[in-house]
Amino acid sequence: MTAYWMARARINDPVEYKKYTDRIPEILTKYNGKVLARGAEHKTLEGPETFERYVVIEFPSLADAETCFNSDEYQSAAAFRRADGVARNELTIVAAGDATR
Repeated sequence: MTAYWMARARINDPVEYKKYTDRIPEILTKYNGKVLARGAEHKTLEGPETFERYVVIEFPSLADAETCFNSDEYQSAAAFRRADGVARNELTIVAAGDATR
């Protein structure tokens, strides 16, 4: 079943953060990820305006999404954005479907 990375970010150091984002397209290709939304215009309708950048990436399955996240390539790239003061990020993986039925 399809799964999505849903990420939110507040970027404090765009130069260092770019070292992360420059590596992501190649990694996503390797793990069959498809960017659906990345850094486009957004509007917060409810809740605090904590983040400024939103990203949605589709994967063929939850396992693919987790494999990409746990890969050496992704973890090496993420180290740039995780460096002290570069950014504040949240990333959640969500499986497609309606579990409320």
